[in-house]
Amino acid sequence: MQLFHTPPVASAVFDEPNLVSAAGLVPLMAMARRAGLPELAESWLSVPTDKGAHAGLKVASLVAGMAAGADSIDDMAVLRHGGTARVLGSAPAPSTLGSFLRAMTFGHVRQLDAVASRFLVNLAADTKLLGTPEERSTVMVDLDDTIVEVHGYAKQGAAFGYSGVRGINAILATVSTDTVAPVVVAQRLRKGNAGSSRGVARLVRDALATTRRTHLAGRDVLVRADSAFYSRALVGAALTAGAQVSVTVRMDPVVKRAIAAISQDAWTTIRYPQAIYDETTGVWVSKAQVAEVPFTAFSSTKPTEQVRGRLVVRRIPDVNARAGSGQATLFDTWRFHAFFTTTDLDTVTADQTHRRHAVIENVHADLKNSALAHLPSGVFTANAAWLVCAVMAFNLTRAAATTASPALARATTATIRRKLIAVPARLATTARRVHLHLPAHWPWADAWTDLFHHACGPPAPAAT
Repeated sequence: MQLFHTPPVASAVFDEPNLVSAAGLVPLMAMARRAGLPELAESWLSVPTDKGAHAGLKVASLVAGMAAGADSIDDMAVLRHGGTARVLGSAPAPSTLGSFLRAMTFGHVRQLDAVASRFLVNLAADTKLLGTPEERSTVMVDLDDTIVEVHGYAKQGAAFGYSGVRGINAILATVSTDTVAPVVVAQRLRKGNAGSSRGVARLVRDALATTRRTHLAGRDVLVRADSAFYSRALVGAALTAGAQVSVTVRMDPVVKRAIAAISQDAWTTIRYPQAIYDETTGVWVSKAQVAEVPFTAFSSTKPTEQVRGRLVVRRIPDVNARAGSGQATLFDTWRFHAFFTTTDLDTVTADQTHRRHAVIENVHADLKNSALAHLPSGVFTANAAWLVCAVMAFNLTRAAATTASPALARATTATIRRKLIAVPARLATTARRVHLHLPAHWPWADAWTDLFHHACGPPAPAAT
């Protein structure tokens, strides 16, 4: 049986100078120019001239390559094929980009952080990346870290961390709302054996400062994190910046005593996996329950450093796997999950809101499935700069998807790349104007066209 009844291909040769494999880079990088990415990089980066000349072009090339699917320095050659230079402009060689990254110090990485922050602010002003100013729902700032696995002993900073995997630790802060998918507002690369909470106070300050520079300013902000980040540094930094907190706590003796003080009548059954809603009684038939108790965090410190709030506790039955083979237990035992919060949400809503913190795991998985598939250099600061560029590429891709179609607003980077970026095109010239001829009957042609008209229309001024 012949597949699709097509004739056999007689030959294949790479000789067409007017083809572009990723035509979606044209509106994508036009959007980056509207947001001032090249100018921001030229203005903020002070990499030595011998390696850092044309910093704006190099940063933009790194972001473009990552958006096209590059996950290593050699992959940046994707920008140097066919007619790509005619529509994007010439891109530096991969070796030049590698030298540029390796020339960076920690100070230069912090400068690149400033570029990423301002780039995000400009993107939010030019698109609906962070929703619209009319929305007033609570802004969620989520913190979490992950280990990017590395191989070989030449990687600076690589070590065995909490996951038991040899790698380097990347921590992110994302912002999201009820209608906005997570967007990265701050990032940092750390040694593989760094504790999760190391440097978290500064990261929170950076994340909240970036958030305040967007139209999200003035809205309620809730910082969410897991137990690895439960510390006075994080809570204090968030509260000082005007945000509320919702942080999982460790089961230390103080927390256990607070849980033991909760009366049996205080527990409320909640919706949980495999729960059933009883329409007659109007309650959930579930094995999970929640309750709360007033709690003072960091009570062992001096009074000025203590924080008053609530301890919200969720309990689920602790199923004994061996109970079926012997005598049944005389009473139910429970597993408790508690978090400390300063919000005034009711118990059930506070629990539901805190559990949605897991959305940041999708961002980690997305980045690891694209530019952070691995860290390409042996130099730690080069990898730190690579992380910042990967975040800018992630945010830019998300902004493009939000502009192109509401259906793509929450799609993964791989999906956005397949539908909007990795679109082949043939170049044609008429009256000194370049035209892109894209595939007929492309399923997402309308979304691509909307993105093109937005990005390649009249230029919008970008604040720097």
